[in-house]
This record gives sequence, C-alpha cells and structure tokens, in this order.
Amino acid sequence: MLVLTDGAWRVQVHHVTMEGAGPARRRGGRAAQERAGPADPSDDSRGLHSSVGPATKRGSAIALRTMKFGGSSVADADKIRNVARRIAGAREQGDDVVAVVSARGKTTDGLVALAHEISERPDPREMDMLLSTGERISCALMAMALHDLGHRARSFTGSQAGILTDGSHTKAKILEIRADRLREALDAGDIVLVAGFQGMSTDRAVTTLGRGGSDTTAVALAAALDADVCEIYTDVTGVFTADPRIEPSARKLPLISHEEMLEMAATGSKVLALRSVEFARRHDVPLHVRSSFSDEEGTWITKETPDMEKAIVTGLSHKSDEAKVTISGVEDRPGVAAHIFTALADSNVNVDTIIQNVSHEGTADLSFTVPLDELRIALDTLERMSGDIGYRELSSDDQIGKVTLVGAGMKSEPGIAAKMFRVLAEQGINIQMIDTSTIRITVVIDRREVERAVRALHEAFDLASEAARREALESVQRADV
Repeated sequence: MLVLTDGAWRVQVHHVTMEGAGPARRRGGRAAQERAGPADPSDDSRGLHSSVGPATKRGSAIALRTMKFGGSSVADADKIRNVARRIAGAREQGDDVVAVVSARGKTTDGLVALAHEISERPDPREMDMLLSTGERISCALMAMALHDLGHRARSFTGSQAGILTDGSHTKAKILEIRADRLREALDAGDIVLVAGFQGMSTDRAVTTLGRGGSDTTAVALAAALDADVCEIYTDVTGVFTADPRIEPSARKLPLISHEEMLEMAATGSKVLALRSVEFARRHDVPLHVRSSFSDEEGTWITKETPDMEKAIVTGLSHKSDEAKVTISGVEDRPGVAAHIFTALADSNVNVDTIIQNVSHEGTADLSFTVPLDELRIALDTLERMSGDIGYRELSSDDQIGKVTLVGAGMKSEPGIAAKMFRVLAEQGINIQMIDTSTIRITVVIDRREVERAVRALHEAFDLASEAARREALESVQRADV
C-alpha cells in the first residue's frame, strides 16, 4: 500500500507468504534472500514470491525496483554519472535494481535522419538494427559509471534480457519475457541494466517497440520479475492536471489510478507511453513518475480504490497531432464498416474516435480520427477501396485537435459533459465530434482552439485549487493500494 511518510508517499510492502512456497522471502535476488533467510530448495519460483523485511529509513521496504531513465536523463557524461549515483543509492539501501535506459538525448532522431539521407524508404528491419544501437550505447556507458562507483553491474540488450516480440518491425509487441539471465544476475548481487525499446522476434531478428518503447520495456520487466515498483524517471516531476506549458496553474497529482492514466496517455499526455500503462494495469504494477534531476516525490500510479473516486475530474489532456477523415455516401449495408476498418488495421493505421451519421436513402456518412502522420496512409488505403465500398466522397481535415476530461468520479457524477460543453460554448469553441468512456469525455475541435479550451476547462473545473489538492491527499491517505 502507499503510506504518507514525512509528507511524501512511499510504498509499504506487506509480509506475504505463499502457501506451499517455503519460507517468506523478498521478491528480489541475493540481498532479498539474505534478509529472508535461505530459500526452500523445493521452491522453484526464482524469487517471485513476495515477502519483505523491516521498512527502511525512508519508510519503504521495496524488495525489487525497476528504474527507467529517458534520453534527457542520460544525454551526456555528467548526466550518466548522476543517474549512476541514483541507481547506486537504491542498491546501497538494500534494494535489488533493474535499470532500463533510453538512447542519449537526440540520438534516435539523429539515426533516423541518417537513415533517410541514405534511403528515401529505409527497410523496417534494418531500421530496427540501426535504432537499437542508441540504447545499447547508453547501457554500456551506465555499467562503466557504476563500476567506477564500486558496484557490480551487468548490461543486457533486449534480446539478452529475454524480451521476445512479434515480427512487426519498428512497432513490435512483446509476447513473452524469459528473464532467467536477469534473475541470475540479481541472485549474484549485480545491478542489472537493460537496453530499452528493443527485443528479439520469434525469427531471431532485432526489433524495436515503437514510440515510448523504453517505458514499455521497464514496465514489462517489472511485471515479469514481480517487482514492487517501477520508477519512471523523466525531465518532469510527475503527472499534472494539465500541461503546465499551456496552463501554468496546473498542479502535480500525488496519485492517479491506472485507468485514469491510461485515458490520459491515450488522449495526449506524454508523460508515459500508452502501452506501458496498459502493461502496468494488466499486471498491477505500481508506477512512480518522478524527475531524474531532483529527489522530489512524483506521482504514484496504481490500482483504483473506492476512495479514489472522490475526485470527480482528475485532469485534462490534449492532442494537436490528429486528423479527421470523412467518407460521405457510404453504402449502408452489413459488413461495410468491417471492411473499411479491417483494411485500415492491415495498413497499421490507428483509428480513434468514430462517428456514423444516421442512414439516409441507403447511404451514411462515416467520420473518424487518425494520427496526423498516418493520414496519408489512411487516405491511400481508402482510395484503393473506392470500388469496393461505393462511397460518394472522401475528405480529410488536418487542422483538428482533441481535448479530454479524465476522472474516475465521472462514473457516478451527472452533469460533467453538460458543464464541459457549456464552458466551450461560452468560449465560442465549436465541437466537431464527441467520444466518451465511463471516466473520460473527449471533444474534437479546431486545432487553433485547443490551448484556449484547456485553460478554460482547467479553471471551470477548479483543477488548480488547494482545496482540491487537499481532498485528493486525504482520499489516498486512506487508500490501501
């Protein structure tokens, strides 16, 4: 659970003994076993059963933590040494550590640019071979920095770490993690370093995981190793009620549910990659988003509890890199929609908000949104299908944006949508499309109006107030997460 210690939230891990698993033990490797006593020889769980010794002086008893550091955190030699000191500090507290590192600074962007200097359409397989090098460099340099601090550290590529993926080059999905080598290194007392963003396909080719892939690597490893927490270190101090660059009064959230974070990541928040949050929710991995450059407490992301529903609206997210596609005069018959969206899926186009108008004289209009950088692929796909689906007109709008309200309290609080629409109307902002879930309301508007909409909604729902902050703190203080 989370406990409030000296004004900051910490993970408190309970003693847990699994029936038939032998003596209680920590989840981690050598240090954990020393605290818990010798393991039962019949226990082949390889350290996945959870039990913990006394709390540390920081109020936590984390047995095994995964730590992920983004490109800005390892951009140069001084920053690498700074991260190494942070990793070493965690190890010196008695925790077992698996650290995932990204490529340094703009390394990946530079490699992409270099590839396009060579080829107009670089082969995806070779792009994966190229782009995976950035994380390997960071990983080796970090191991060297830790060695200089007197710690044993061992670096692993994605394939060496046992990250098995499908064969979708540049956006592969993790199928399985065979973490035996990592557990052996932990059992030997080593700090484990893993190159993020990469794995190996079932046909033994190097693959990369797409945008935010290092976040996904860290969370997936935390799930596979049954880590007590996954810490995501970035250049921001946590998750905020809105983008502080747009709304300066946005406040940092002390705690947010997996479900709320999933909606925020899907609708524009760039703090965490969507796939990493999906992993965390599916495997119940607590996440702690915090800054690489300070010891300030960040934002905890964990499973929802009833007390967390007190916050009606948690935060706002937005996107300005979307496009809208409209197919007018589509034949209104069974199977047409399935045909359209199957073809788009086969072209790796990610479709989001979908609206179909009421049928009129045997035809209907269909509108949906796609990422801006996938618009051309979507249009090309649909143009090739014109004879099959019999539409009258195909059009697009690349000047749209999205603004989203997120909050678990929406489940039981009527009138949130009405208030949102009224605020936008008062600002003279026209709503083009609406999409909802039980904890989210998304509107599609003109891209030029996004920032103004964010500021107006942030004020209208009082997301910056100190009273709201105190209510949130009181709520999570009682939550056993």
